[in-house]
Amino acid sequence: MSSELAEIETFIGQVPPFDLLDQYSVEQLVKHLEILYVRAGEPLPPESVTKPSLFIIRKGLLAYFDNDNSLIDKYGEQDLCTVFAFANDKLDVKVRAEEDCILYCFALADILPVIETQQSVVDFLQQSAAQRLQVKVNQLAQEDVINASLSNARLEQFYQAGVETITASASIQAAAIKMTEKGFSSLVVEDVGKPVGIITDKDLRSRCIAKGVDIQAPIANIMTTAIKTIDCKASAYDALLLMNACRIHHLPVTKSGQLDGMISITDLMHYEGQNAVNITHMIRKAKTVEALEEIATLIPKLQLRMSKIGTTALNISKSISAICQSLTQRMIELAMLEIGQAPCNFAWLAAGSQARKEQYAHSDQDNALIISDEATERDMQWFTKLAEFVCHGLNQCGFVYCPGNVMAMNSTWRQKQTVWHKYFSQWIDTPEPKALMHSSIFFDLTTVYGDESLLEEVRAKMLEKSQRNTLFIAHLTKNALQLKPPLGMFRDFVLKQNGKNKKTFDIKHQGIAPIVDLARIYALSHGVEAVSTIERLEQCAGSKVLTKSSAANLIDAFQLLHQLKLQHQVMQQLEGESVDNDISPKEISRLERAHVKDAFKVIKTLQDNRQSVY
Repeated sequence: MSSELAEIETFIGQVPPFDLLDQYSVEQLVKHLEILYVRAGEPLPPESVTKPSLFIIRKGLLAYFDNDNSLIDKYGEQDLCTVFAFANDKLDVKVRAEEDCILYCFALADILPVIETQQSVVDFLQQSAAQRLQVKVNQLAQEDVINASLSNARLEQFYQAGVETITASASIQAAAIKMTEKGFSSLVVEDVGKPVGIITDKDLRSRCIAKGVDIQAPIANIMTTAIKTIDCKASAYDALLLMNACRIHHLPVTKSGQLDGMISITDLMHYEGQNAVNITHMIRKAKTVEALEEIATLIPKLQLRMSKIGTTALNISKSISAICQSLTQRMIELAMLEIGQAPCNFAWLAAGSQARKEQYAHSDQDNALIISDEATERDMQWFTKLAEFVCHGLNQCGFVYCPGNVMAMNSTWRQKQTVWHKYFSQWIDTPEPKALMHSSIFFDLTTVYGDESLLEEVRAKMLEKSQRNTLFIAHLTKNALQLKPPLGMFRDFVLKQNGKNKKTFDIKHQGIAPIVDLARIYALSHGVEAVSTIERLEQCAGSKVLTKSSAANLIDAFQLLHQLKLQHQVMQQLEGESVDNDISPKEISRLERAHVKDAFKVIKTLQDNRQSVY
């Protein structure tokens, strides 16, 4: 094999989706390759190509335009052009060379026999960006389910030693009494000291009560025989598989051949959530801010461990948001132990990512206070003390002060309900782009503690105004469209050209924030009360402002980009670095880059749609 041919095979084998092929398939693929030279300004496909074909850019740059000659995207080295390969990909798109190009051309009829057994490769070539993105997100969801079963963790991490037993000759009633007294949902049944069966709550319901069996009958009459056990050194995933295969919900655990405990399918499926619940329980029992500070050190560790076992980013963010809410609630309770009870009704509000339940362990705090109009000047002084206590305490616990000073200890955001009504009226009725940009975070609010009706009344009036005021929506849209995904790039992602994080892109501001902004616009223009991004998109789907398919595409993009952000920050956490949102393309695989590009395309398409409306 010549060195030139080997170099081509290496190159093709690194291009998604051909990186999924084995070496033999890549070699067969290259046999059908035709090398083309296209000069800058010339359209694709070249006149010499008459069959449906796909192109890989070896060198140079291609530009894609719509029928109005508006630039859609640019593709560089190692990018695929499948516009001219499949009939269902022939959209209203024109392609031309922006630079002199070297292209690898494959006639579809020639390569299909090579790749037809690799359905994932065929699907990748046939699917649109949105479809590929959906497939990737579905894979993440499946991995979440599988990995959440803790395939890499030993069972001994998930059960408490000790198991209750009962003799086979004991009555059904005796078993029920013992289960009630001990608070157990199952008992192991023994005969001459050896386990011969198991009795569960379900057995009592279905085999005794439902069938009218005498409760004085021996437990052996309704127990499950052929008892299954598992050693404590086995993996939690093995236990889950065994329980699913045998259609059982309780499994005795042995240690050195002796009964040592019991594991239930619920223990396994909800283990990670239970960890968050345990931390929340610790928070509620904390007596001092210092105790809360110590507990808060567990939050990054929980986030890291949940990530390691494959929990999706958005499920992790929900857990972190819930913990932060509990932390704030307990901080308020501790404040009131020190400064006295509240003199009137109030609502402590979370804003931004915490309100949307999209918060991570290293977030800054965003909060505010709505106070009853009945508050006196002296009462307002009490709320100043409350705000300072809580904000300082949250900072002490790792949720640092907001750089934009969006905190309740800023008197601007610690006001009576009437003032909040005026704030939203001003933002909506007489919108000013700069003021609106700084206040958009307050359209994402939730009550953490106190009188929920205070915020509900403000929100109701706000939504009544927002969906009627097209000028407000237009200004909000204009602000939102200033955050653009790094798309339409020269060869690869548009990257920062200077500064500390040179040659990176900001996953938060260039990827996630544009989707958050779009979801907020859809919700406010349609009067939707939901605050979380996905709930907003789901509730607006199929409305006059957002089609169902567009909503689904944005949700997929949102999930993928959150996963990438978490993956990046976990890597920094493991390396002892401070976390940020600046991602280098070098830290993600070529296939991941392709999926990220797909996500950015989805965002750009929806942004372009909003821009055409306003």
